[in-house]
Amino acid sequence: MRRIFDLYGRMVAAGHWRDYALGFDADVALFAAFRRSAERPEVRIEKRPKLRLRQGAFALIGEHGVVLKRGHDLGGVLAPLERRLMRLVGD
Repeated sequence: MRRIFDLYGRMVAAGHWRDYALGFDADVALFAAFRRSAERPEVRIEKRPKLRLRQGAFALIGEHGVVLKRGHDLGGVLAPLERRLMRLVGD
């Protein structure tokens, strides 16, 4: 969670994200980041332990429900967001 909240704080400081939500179910833990709280989440980061031996427990899901990245390591899954952050700060 520390790595996710660190990324969230940097995206807030860049002025891109404004709100987040956490969700926990029996088979999934979910973090959703919003540009505005009235919209659907821009990205969701899910952890599904049942998939840890197959595709990887972590998944980055886009605004329209498309899986952008999936893997065993959270750092690799968050890499597309890290690159986007670098572009936001560079502008």
